[in-house]
Amino acid sequence: MNTPPSPPGAERTDGSSVRIGALVPLSRPGWVEAGHHLLAGLELAVHEVNGAGGIAGRPLELVVRDTAADPQRAAAAVDELAGLGVAALVGEYHSVVARTAATRADALGLPFLCSSAVLDALTEQPTEWVARLAPAQSHGWRIYADFLLGAGHSRIAVAAESSVYWTSGARILRDHLAPRGGTVVELDMSALTPRAVCDELVDHRATALLLLVGHPEPAVTIVKSVRRDRRLAGTMIGAPAGQPEFAEWARLLGDDSAAIPFLRYLPERLGPLGARVGTALRERLAEAPSFVAFEGYDTVAVLAEVLRIHGEDRASIARSWPRVEVQGTRGQIRFSRTPGIDVRQWAWPPVQVVDRDPSEPDRFRVLRTG
Repeated sequence: MNTPPSPPGAERTDGSSVRIGALVPLSRPGWVEAGHHLLAGLELAVHEVNGAGGIAGRPLELVVRDTAADPQRAAAAVDELAGLGVAALVGEYHSVVARTAATRADALGLPFLCSSAVLDALTEQPTEWVARLAPAQSHGWRIYADFLLGAGHSRIAVAAESSVYWTSGARILRDHLAPRGGTVVELDMSALTPRAVCDELVDHRATALLLLVGHPEPAVTIVKSVRRDRRLAGTMIGAPAGQPEFAEWARLLGDDSAAIPFLRYLPERLGPLGARVGTALRERLAEAPSFVAFEGYDTVAVLAEVLRIHGEDRASIARSWPRVEVQGTRGQIRFSRTPGIDVRQWAWPPVQVVDRDPSEPDRFRVLRTG
């Protein structure tokens, strides 16, 4: 990191490192735990790439910038990293932040392999500069909607904050459920207290409440309020965005953390590579790795293979997305054009609906796969 930057996109043959920029939420209001898992996966893969000889004998270097879930901060980081001569960008968890980063990367001609953000409209127009590992929100959330119907829930309430991501999620659910006899009632969390949410659930006779809100607050307080309201004893709480995946959820909610179905992007059983990486991630994190950590690892695995074949030329990296074929921790990774998605997309990573087991909250139950 102390070597002078080369011109953007230039090849360097002097033995210096091959730099890639990493966007990660590592401070509040970002989802810090997700950021740490994402970074652990990125760093583990970089460590293994370098242990195997690097990129044509040169070490791979991760230049990390904290986005703190701030789109403007992310845009500034993209500009900075482009000026430092990174070959490509990786990372980001928050969809709204990733959208800003992707738009800026597209404008600068800087390849961006997005690890975890799922918002369908990651860019405003088709681009060859951006590829994505995580499934599009419309894909995963439709699977979640089918799970709701299969579990007998057709009257759905969503506790929603104002955000492009949450608005998109509510629309996906409504559009998918309505033709199948389901209804979605939106509860505006800018105007409601958790206690008022409980009253609304009773008034609308909703059988399921979905948390389309930030973590830990107000999600944790809403869960506690609903679980303690005797009128709502049979109401299912769901969190399609994946809040219960992380250990902090269980620490904050205890027994109340269980039986809240959410989406995660793992196969039912990991293969040999996934199992080995999972063990190494657990050692790094001192806890069970989330799907986000595997997304981080797979991101670098893909980009390292691209760099080995195509070098650091940015345009060559972007042109390579349609030809990528890499064995990742969760399956064979290929990118394609998917209807309605303006970036190169892995279609699709494995998708599960899971929850924490009420009898053992540290254990996950798979409720549906897609």
